[in-house]
Amino acid sequence: MKSEPSGMVVNAAPSDGGADRGAHARGFALTLLGVMVLTPDTLLMRLIDTDPWTLTFWRGLLMPSALMAAFFIARRGHAWTEIRALGIAGLAVALIYGINAISFVLAVEHTKVANVLVILAAAPLFAGLMSVLFLRERVPLATWLAIGAGIAGVATVVGGGLGAGTSLGDLFALVTAVSLAGTFTVLRHSKARNMVPATALGGLLTAVAMIPLADPGSLEGAQLGMMLLLGLVILPIAFGLITLGPRTVPAPEVALLMLLETVLGPFWVWLVIDEVPPFATIIGGAIVLGAVALHALWRLARRPRRVRPQPPPHG
Repeated sequence: MKSEPSGMVVNAAPSDGGADRGAHARGFALTLLGVMVLTPDTLLMRLIDTDPWTLTFWRGLLMPSALMAAFFIARRGHAWTEIRALGIAGLAVALIYGINAISFVLAVEHTKVANVLVILAAAPLFAGLMSVLFLRERVPLATWLAIGAGIAGVATVVGGGLGAGTSLGDLFALVTAVSLAGTFTVLRHSKARNMVPATALGGLLTAVAMIPLADPGSLEGAQLGMMLLLGLVILPIAFGLITLGPRTVPAPEVALLMLLETVLGPFWVWLVIDEVPPFATIIGGAIVLGAVALHALWRLARRPRRVRPQPPPHG
């Protein structure tokens, strides 16, 4: 398994053409299903309607618990070996994930959902920039252009927030995008290690850090039901499928599929609670989505075509 600078996980394509198509179709379906399952995430956060510290506590406790249960079942005798192999890189992923988890909840609390998801859509572009700064990787001109356009789109959204009074939430969303890009970069550097336990550790550390500020017992009835649905069902299933699917799907296709979250997440929020995206977010979102989509299509066009081996001549 390898991870490209975009942070999306991919594998080398299988050698058999029919198997390649079948594996690709399954991976595409898994990734698409994972993204679709994830899209109500921000809507449920709005509907739970509790303080950000309590919400962060429950997200930090529930999803890692489900994730680690699945990890131990799947890895069985290898689980503890992989946990011990995490090292400094695993600790870095855990800490960055903790920052990501806190800033994401604060972003949704203090700005429009559309602002948050548009800014997060630029995370693969920030990861490309970090791969140059920290991993010394060469980035093509087209990627630099996409990074520049993505940053311009994010600046448009954040600039619009200055006038709308949502700049604090937009800045938290920017912190989330940068920390997510940092996670991609560390994963790229330590691609041989299984970082699922590190992600779970980051969530648990977040929950522990929230204990002095949170009021976990304040959730009851429908609120608690939605929280359990989000933390034990939606997030583990979504991220599990999004981890499995890209093993046989090229990174650019995954990037395109992930844009569905950016489009459908605000749509559900608008449909249910009538939260309309600001005009600056629509403009900035169009720039970010266009940059990511065009860059993904460019990457797909550059994929080398696999040539089937010819049978030896008879004679």
